[in-house]
Amino acid sequence: MAGVEDVIPDVGSNVELDPNVRRVLPHNSTIISSYTYGTAAWTRAARITILLEDGSEKSYFLKCASEDQGKAMIEGEFASISEIAKYTPSLTPIPHAHGQFEDASIPTYFFLMEFLNIETGAPEPATISKQLADLHARSVSPTGKFGYHMITCHGPHPQDTRWEESWAVFFARLLRQFHDREVNTNGPSKDGRYETEMDKLITSAIPEILGPLQANGRTLKPALVHGDLWEENCGKDLETGQPKIFDAAVFYGHNEYDLGMWRRELIRFGRPHIRQYLRHMPPSEPKEQWDDRSRLYCIKFEIAHSIGWPASCESQREIIMREMRHLNNKYIAKD
Repeated sequence: MAGVEDVIPDVGSNVELDPNVRRVLPHNSTIISSYTYGTAAWTRAARITILLEDGSEKSYFLKCASEDQGKAMIEGEFASISEIAKYTPSLTPIPHAHGQFEDASIPTYFFLMEFLNIETGAPEPATISKQLADLHARSVSPTGKFGYHMITCHGPHPQDTRWEESWAVFFARLLRQFHDREVNTNGPSKDGRYETEMDKLITSAIPEILGPLQANGRTLKPALVHGDLWEENCGKDLETGQPKIFDAAVFYGHNEYDLGMWRRELIRFGRPHIRQYLRHMPPSEPKEQWDDRSRLYCIKFEIAHSIGWPASCESQREIIMREMRHLNNKYIAKD
């Protein structure tokens, strides 16, 4: 009996596949090899190569995580990749199966998708931006609302994806969830200004920034967003040269939300990618608020970074405070 660290040991080690993983492999296939392919803060991964019944070889990527957090991550990521593949099948590895280990000392979960030789990093701007725009344009919310039918995780952090007609309400709720989680992780600010600025942003500025998207006769189409698109969650397929995206945290939201990540100073995506994207998907109306919306969406990604890497909390909060003050000063009337 084993936990995830034993089921998927250190990099380079051979992996004894759990019976439930074996059961979802193609019928009458033979396992050639299975070994640890990578580890991360919250997951373990392996590469499995099999011999198919027709004599050809095929490789799979196996990702595993444990306990309730791992269950939410694995199920959310499998659903996310499957949802993206519905609209842009060439943009993501093909998902195969997911499930729970039979032989593990703690509840451990897995998903299986095709293995691709991927060079991670920000792909060439014109190609990835066009394909992301295609995903946003083709996708259709099954309810016509913003949200998703299940929880997805930004990294290890569950997102509140309950369906909502108002994008302003949905995003405010999501931002509040991540802000509260960040404060719980890193502690309250010494002077309380961090929390006060966030309260002002959520209650007063967000309605002014996002409300106009669905006001005065305007409609906003919910688009399937990747939710965590940066250079470590995408790359180039070395066999085809085409971009691939993975490690998604999808929901149906405002398409511009995905570009909020690209605004971060530490991200290798940047202005060239944004410019290329806007050639295919122009800013939503009112266009004059595009930059403020981008700034607002970026705050959520800055907060997520602070949660995941507490050592960066001080510098991250400085960035978040700067952006919140800019928006609050612009959109909240002075007494």
